[in-house]
Amino acid sequence: MTAATATATARTGLAPYQTRRTFAIISHPDAGKTTLTEKLLAASGAIQQAGAVRGRASMRATRSDWMEIEQQRGISITSSVMTFEHDGLTFNLLDTPGHSDFSEDTYRTLTAVDAAIMVIDMAKGIESQTLKLFEVCRLRDIPIITFVNKVDREGLGPLEILDTVADTLALDVAPVVWPIGSGVDFKGTLDLTAKRLLSPSGEVLETFEDVEDLMLDEKYLADPVYASAFDTLDLALSGYPAFDRDTYLEGHLTPVIFGSALKSISVAELLKALGTWAPEPRPQPAEPNPIQPSDNKVAGFVFKVQANMNANHRDRIAFVRLSSGTFKRGMKLRNVRSGKDMAVTNPMFFFGQSRELADEAVAGDIVGIPNHGTLSVGDTLTEGAAIKVTGIPNFAPEIIRRVRLTDPIKAKQLSKALSDLAEEGVAQVFRRMIGADWLVGVVGQLQLEVLQSRIEKEYGVPIAFESIGYELARWVAAEDKADLKKFIDANRATLAEDKDGNPIYLAQSNWWLTRMQQDYPKVEFFATRERA
Repeated sequence: MTAATATATARTGLAPYQTRRTFAIISHPDAGKTTLTEKLLAASGAIQQAGAVRGRASMRATRSDWMEIEQQRGISITSSVMTFEHDGLTFNLLDTPGHSDFSEDTYRTLTAVDAAIMVIDMAKGIESQTLKLFEVCRLRDIPIITFVNKVDREGLGPLEILDTVADTLALDVAPVVWPIGSGVDFKGTLDLTAKRLLSPSGEVLETFEDVEDLMLDEKYLADPVYASAFDTLDLALSGYPAFDRDTYLEGHLTPVIFGSALKSISVAELLKALGTWAPEPRPQPAEPNPIQPSDNKVAGFVFKVQANMNANHRDRIAFVRLSSGTFKRGMKLRNVRSGKDMAVTNPMFFFGQSRELADEAVAGDIVGIPNHGTLSVGDTLTEGAAIKVTGIPNFAPEIIRRVRLTDPIKAKQLSKALSDLAEEGVAQVFRRMIGADWLVGVVGQLQLEVLQSRIEKEYGVPIAFESIGYELARWVAAEDKADLKKFIDANRATLAEDKDGNPIYLAQSNWWLTRMQQDYPKVEFFATRERA
């Protein structure tokens, strides 16, 4: 069952969009994000075992990491979408790349969610990429549930984890599922919300009305593992605030759940917390006014474009987050950027790489629209209203390379490949103002490897990359067009244009960038640029 049938099982008295929970999972690489993704799907009944879609147990590749290179390397390098239902709610789960080299794709994905699960490795605490992604969530006031993973292994103490989260993120923490021991001494969890003591396998050992009564029970205090867990819990309850949903929704407090994705410990409790506490679709920042999910007219925006999900068909899918209205298959939507209407005849819902036809969708849903280059990241689609969704930027690349074509006969195929993958966001593509060189800009080295691999595999074009001595790139603009023209005319050798024709300055170093800023005070140099 997918979002197409969600209205049939919607909770009584709620509008269809109010039954949506659209969320992302963020973490540092290797914290267990992809494992948790699949265990959440299993807990919801969407799959029978992690890695297999229900009824297709032999197709273990049909899951969140569906690209061949992801499966070879054991990492997530592209955002994927899984739509599933549980307990009368429709969940849209956006699995994001954990590797910092793909942070731009992750940032764009976070513009499409209303909540996030932050996965922390119990042995490592807050790691660098987790911190970066948290800051993105904070910029957008996205409420976060924290899942402390790998409690069945040796790691930091639960109090140390809480202190680290609170101090590093400047965020209130509220423990809601507490571990009884860890590693070889792990004996289960204490669900403070449902008031249940659970075994490692999830069996209910005891229920209680007041946790203090349980903590004074002699049969547990006689066990040093229980006694220690109760002591630290007592300190946590006295030192940290109780969970408050309003404070959580404002982004000031995170409920903390200790568990193990691999062993399915606390995964069901996490899914319940997400359904109970996470917000329904929220207003979407836009000009001239924010889009309200209760608006009757359809509005949505493209946050991701994926080429060649099906390599046999050379397909190109735009991922659209619906922000308002009820979308129906076959209706016409206007691309506000181009001013052109398009009939959406084959929209789809996703489960990783699998898909099915979407007859109807509402605010909060993620819909895939097949297209042939007409839709780009940042495009706003409406029933005719001139609305532009905001907050979806491009970032200036940190690595710039010239593309060297090893087979000159394939120049046309290379142009097509670079154009497709630039629209998708795999890399940014530039053309030099002097000369015909293709340049690519990326955030991290791994992006180059992925770009090279995909161009060869999906387009049959072998390429290589060469350094050209530039370390920085900045978009340039000026209030007076004459000032910008003067700058461009004098510096064409160090200028390129992005895919939209915007000028970008290439600097050999920070010193050269500073020098240009001093020499041309009326020209502005930007590290980010709003998507056109």
